[in-house]
Amino acid sequence: MPTPATPGHDLADLPGHYIRRLQQIAVAAFLQETDGFSITPVQYAALQAVAHSPGIDQRSVARGIGFDTSTIGEVIDRLEKRGLLTRNADPNDRRVRLLTTTAEGDGLLADIAPAVLRVQELILDPLPREERAEFVRMLKQLVFANNSLSRAPTERVRK
Repeated sequence: MPTPATPGHDLADLPGHYIRRLQQIAVAAFLQETDGFSITPVQYAALQAVAHSPGIDQRSVARGIGFDTSTIGEVIDRLEKRGLLTRNADPNDRRVRLLTTTAEGDGLLADIAPAVLRVQELILDPLPREERAEFVRMLKQLVFANNSLSRAPTERVRK
């Protein structure tokens, strides 16, 4: 026999449930809009991080995008295998690999940009235009304030 729901534990009352669902929706929208580019949201974020900081190392990419440092290597492997970035030894520490986008990687980022912007519009479209910036501001506030709770906290905070 089912037991009554505990007050405050109904999924309809839990913001974490809606955050998880919105993340699922964001990934689905990304994959739909970028179909044909064969890139995942995490691969895109990593490639963007490298393009914005040429010569960055893998650990810094992981920390910059909030991704697990132990599995970022697989993401970088796939991007390198596709010819979208290169790894070069750090002249100061041969164990460290420095990442740089290739012409193909830069081209992909340029080509995919309109689709990525469409994803953002799709996600925010249900909100009135005048509420969108406030919603994004509040998302950033929650993420930055709770960064230390993450299994993969980011190191640099973007405003």
